[in-house]
Amino acid sequence: MRVIAGSARGRRLEAPHGRVVRPTADRVKEALFSILGSRVDLDGAAVLDLFAGSGALGIEALSRGAATVTFVEHDHGARRALQANLARCGFTDRAATLGQAVQAALARLAGEGARFDGVLMDPPYGKGLADRALGLLAAGGLVEPGGWAAVEHHADDRLAAAYGDLRLTTAKRYGKTVVSLYLGTRSRGDLAET
Repeated sequence: MRVIAGSARGRRLEAPHGRVVRPTADRVKEALFSILGSRVDLDGAAVLDLFAGSGALGIEALSRGAATVTFVEHDHGARRALQANLARCGFTDRAATLGQAVQAALARLAGEGARFDGVLMDPPYGKGLADRALGLLAAGGLVEPGGWAAVEHHADDRLAAAYGDLRLTTAKRYGKTVVSLYLGTRSRGDLAET
């Protein structure tokens, strides 16, 4: 597992031991960021990485120009690997880590009034976690108007066409994995007019 592009290109990333975390395959990560790169601008973005595991997706976003990433990962071993990967890539000062379950972290962030330009997530397959997390993101108003959410999920996991302002715009299949991109339909300008 490695960083594919940007300032930390080629850096190897540590994966936590055991079966708790299923790292994103490099080819799927490359596809996800190719889809993102054609639709959104990561430069200066504030990004939320849910079910972060080793941090591979959020670290890729930092390498490609995201200003900050907030990582959410409840497993201690995965967080240890994540911290090592951030240090290895020189991104510790641009990252925050929440050691909570996603539902609790989203409630906390919503209560703090946090807002993100984009969200990355790669939840465990087959548990309905992506659907629930997308619903909580919408309900908590955590994604800025015009923001986005990129989800890696199993082909059998069913996601809705919309979650609040986020609408499914792209779904690409890679074997049994699907990368789905949701884009916000309202811009900050739309809010200023209301």
